[in-house]
Amino acid sequence: MTRGGRTKTHDEAERRCIATGESQPKAGLIRFVVGPGDMIVPDVLERLPGRGIWVSAERSALETAIKKGLFSRGAKKKVTVPEDLIRQVEAILARRVIDLISLGRKSGDAIAGFEKVKIWLSEGRAKVLLQALDGSERGKSKLWTPEGGRFFGCLTADELGLAFGRQHVIHGALAAGGLERRVVEEASKLRGLRGTYGEFVAGKDTKDA
Repeated sequence: MTRGGRTKTHDEAERRCIATGESQPKAGLIRFVVGPGDMIVPDVLERLPGRGIWVSAERSALETAIKKGLFSRGAKKKVTVPEDLIRQVEAILARRVIDLISLGRKSGDAIAGFEKVKIWLSEGRAKVLLQALDGSERGKSKLWTPEGGRFFGCLTADELGLAFGRQHVIHGALAAGGLERRVVEEASKLRGLRGTYGEFVAGKDTKDA
């Protein structure tokens, strides 16, 4: 079992977090590389060239890595860490989640709106419940986490709105298959960066399935 509660599988590539010293599947970590001018650059998509430096997708881990100068240790040379590195990572992850949900919407695997989401939940079509972190707690409590599924409240109403082509959205849902796994992985990282501020557990479901 990993720090985030995910069950390890033998075919998942693992990396060691420079802040915690623990190894875990890459899905729970954020990759960084040394860019031009020896500047640390976040590589959320894991495509940039160079030796990867890995940090758990948790704000506390990133804060530790920055405060203790662990990026230089991981790079094996003196590097510069941007003052707004955490904000950069958070913004990139938010954009990533928004884009993935948008792709799901275009393929018919994601819907928005209280009534539509409620129908999907009732019919068992929804696998992931998405709710705005700044939405009404009373309204959000009327929906529930899909059985065996996930709940995320790490995007604002404006950010969810961008994903669905609207001004703002409070309730959304994602069907099983398609982009579900990628959305779950990226949203989990974003939640780790943003913490649980403004997020509650939908309905009576108190487990992070």
